[in-house]
Amino acid sequence: MLLFYFSNFYFLLNFSNFKSSCFTNSFPSHFPAVKNKKTQNTTKSHTKHQHFSRENKDSMEESPAQRRLKAVHCHLIDTSNDLHSPIQHNLTSAHFVHRQALSVILPEKLQTGKWNVYRSAHSPLKLVSGFPDHPDIGTLHDNFIHAVETFRDREYLGTRIREDGTVGEYKWMTYGEAGTAREAIGSGLRYHGLPKGVSVGLYFINRPEWLVVDHACSAYSYISVPLYDTLGPDAVKETRYVLYLMSLSWNLQLLSFISEIPSVHLIVVVGGVDEHLPSLPSTSKVKLISYLKLLSQGHSSLQPFCPPKPEDIATICYTSGTTGTPKGVVLTHGNLISSVAGFSVKNKFYPSDIYLSYLPLAHIYERTNQIVIAYYGVAVGFYQGQPCRLDMPAKMKELNLDVALIGLDNLKLMDDLAALKPTIFCSVPRLYNRIYAVITNAVKASGTLRLKLFTAAYNSKKQAIMKGQNPSVMWDRLVFNKMKEKLGGQVRFMASAASPLSPDVMEFLKVCFGCRIMEGYGLTETSGMTSGIDDGDNLTGHVGSPNPACEVKLMDVPEMNYTSEDQPYPRGEICVRGPIVFQGYYKDEVHTREVFDDDGWLHTGDIGLWLPGGRLKIIDRKKNIFKLAQGEYVAPEKIENVYSKCKFVAQCFIYGDSLKSCLVAVVAVDPDVLKEQLCNDPRARTAVLNDMNEVGKEGQIKRPQAKEYFAKAISNMYAELSTSDPTLQNASRM
Repeated sequence: MLLFYFSNFYFLLNFSNFKSSCFTNSFPSHFPAVKNKKTQNTTKSHTKHQHFSRENKDSMEESPAQRRLKAVHCHLIDTSNDLHSPIQHNLTSAHFVHRQALSVILPEKLQTGKWNVYRSAHSPLKLVSGFPDHPDIGTLHDNFIHAVETFRDREYLGTRIREDGTVGEYKWMTYGEAGTAREAIGSGLRYHGLPKGVSVGLYFINRPEWLVVDHACSAYSYISVPLYDTLGPDAVKETRYVLYLMSLSWNLQLLSFISEIPSVHLIVVVGGVDEHLPSLPSTSKVKLISYLKLLSQGHSSLQPFCPPKPEDIATICYTSGTTGTPKGVVLTHGNLISSVAGFSVKNKFYPSDIYLSYLPLAHIYERTNQIVIAYYGVAVGFYQGQPCRLDMPAKMKELNLDVALIGLDNLKLMDDLAALKPTIFCSVPRLYNRIYAVITNAVKASGTLRLKLFTAAYNSKKQAIMKGQNPSVMWDRLVFNKMKEKLGGQVRFMASAASPLSPDVMEFLKVCFGCRIMEGYGLTETSGMTSGIDDGDNLTGHVGSPNPACEVKLMDVPEMNYTSEDQPYPRGEICVRGPIVFQGYYKDEVHTREVFDDDGWLHTGDIGLWLPGGRLKIIDRKKNIFKLAQGEYVAPEKIENVYSKCKFVAQCFIYGDSLKSCLVAVVAVDPDVLKEQLCNDPRARTAVLNDMNEVGKEGQIKRPQAKEYFAKAISNMYAELSTSDPTLQNASRM
C-alpha cells in the first residue's frame, strides 16, 4: 500500500508487490506542480520519517521535480506482509485499496480532488508507450526489423492456396524471406518514383502479400490505407499514387473508375500475371502491372530503407461505418506501437504459437493482432476463403465486423483449423455464439444419458475454474476433447472483440475449451484495445481493466441519468486519453472536434460502469437508444445480442419507432439451418419467431443505414401488426 500526502488530502493506492523504485518514472503529464508546504505523516508506523529536504546544499542542487519525488518516497508504507488492509470500503475507490486490484484510480486534477481517472495496475504512474523489453522499438518498421533479426528462419506466413487454385498443405515463408520480399516491394515502389509520405491503398483479402506490402510501407515511410469493398468512390479518391487490387473478375468497373482519378499513378494487381491484365483506356496515365513484376523490378534495383519516426502517420484506417459515414482514422507509428506494447504487458505469446488469420485485415482488430504476432515471432496461417461475402447488401456490410463474417465459409474454416492446429484463436461474438449454439443443440439431441454426462462434466469443471483450481482431466477425456478438436485441438488463447460477448457464452467457452479467454474493448480511434480481461480473472460480463497504454474515465451523461456518482457503481460515457489515441479524422476537422474535449479526452460514445476490482463494463451506447410510444427506452444492441444466440439467426437488426408501442426485427437466417426458399413460408417464420421468443425469455430482455435499407420491410411489418392487433394501432396514435 502507498500513502501519498499532498497538503490537506491524500491518495490511497494499492499495488501488489509494488517496489519503491517505481518512482524513478515520471508522474502523469496532467499532474501539476505541488507547492512545497509542510507535510505531516499521521501513520503510526512512520512517526519518524525523513524531512522534505535532508540538507540545504542538496536541496539547492536538486530540481523541484526531484524534491517532490523524494518527499513522496518518504511516505512509502511497506504492507507486503499485511494480508488484511486496514483501509475501510469506499464506494468510489475501494476497488483499488485491495491487493488484487486490476486498476488504480487517480484524481484527474489536484485542484478538484475528484477521483475519476482509472489506469491499469500494471503501469499506474506512467502510461506505456513502448515495449518494456525493447524500448528501441518506436515504429512498425522497428518492430519488423526486430522480428526478422530475432526469428529469421522461423515460419511466418503460410497459405494453402496453390497456383492452380487448389488447396493443399500449408506452405510457409520465413521471417527472413518476408523481410527480403518487403525490401523488394518497397524498392519497386521507389523505382516507380513514389516519394515518402504518399498513400498506398490495400484492396484485397487476407494473404501473405497483404502483410508484405504493409511492411514495405513502414520501411519506406509510405502510408498504408486498407480499403473495404463497401467504402465507395469517395474513400478510394483519398488514396494517392497506388492502389492494390486482388482480383480483376469483380473489380473491372472499379478499375476503370480508379484509372480516371488524377492522383492515382500506379495500380498493382495481386494474384495475376502481366500477360492477362486488361488494358486501360488510352487516355489514362495510370500504370498497370502485376505484383510479381513489381517484386522483380524491386529485386533488380534495391533501395535503402527510409525509416519513419514514431510521430509519422503509419495508416489511415477507415471505420466500418456503424454509426454513420465511414471516417478515415489517422494513426501514427507511435499510436500502434503503444497499443500493442500495452497489450504485451498483460498477454504473452511465443515463437511456438500459431495463428489463423481470417478476420479482415482492413479492420483494426486484425491489424493490431498482426503487429503483436510479428513482435513475438508467431506463425500466421491464412484462411483459404473470403472473409466477407461479396454479394451482401452494401449497407449491411457496413454495420460491423460481426456482419462482415456472415459470408464466412464454416466448412473451409474448420478445414483450415484442422490443418493448421492454431494455438491462438481470435474471433467475434457472432462466431462464438454459433459455436455455443451448435454444441448445445448437439448435446440436447444426443439423448438423456449423454446430456447428464455433459451436465455433470460442465458443472464440475466450472466450479473448479471459479475456485482457481485445476479441473479433473477425466472430464476432458470423456467430454471436452472432442469439442477442442473442432478448433484444431491446440488452442491455448482465445480472444473476442468487436461487440459484446454474453457472459454465459464466455463461461461456456472457458469450460469447454479449457483455455484462457480474453474479451477486449476498443475502437479504431484508440488503435485497437482500450481494455481487456486480465489473466486469472474468472469473472465474466465485463471487458477488463484499461490497457496500460491509456487512462479511462467516465463522463456524466445527465440526459440518460448516468453519472460518475451513481451507486453502487460509477456510470457514464467512456473517455480515453493516452498515446494510443488517434490524431484525428482524415480531412474531417468537424468530426474530430466533436470527439475531443479541451483536456484531450476522446469521447467514445459508449456508456460504461466500473465494477469492483476496476473492471469496465459496457452497458449502453450514448446515441443508440430510442423511446417507444409508451415512453419506454430501448437499447437495441442488447436485444440483438440475446437473439443472436438463436439457432436460426445469423444476424438481427432491431428497430423501434417512437410513434409505435412495439419493436420489429429484420432477421437474416442461417442458410445452414433454414434454406432460402423457406424464408417466405409463414410456417417457417412462425418457427423462427417461436425460437427467438424462447431465447429472449432466457436473456431477459447500426442504425441509420439499416433503417434506410430495410425501410420497406419495416413499414410492412408495422402494417401487418396493425392489422393483426388493433390495440397497437391505437397506442401509436396516443
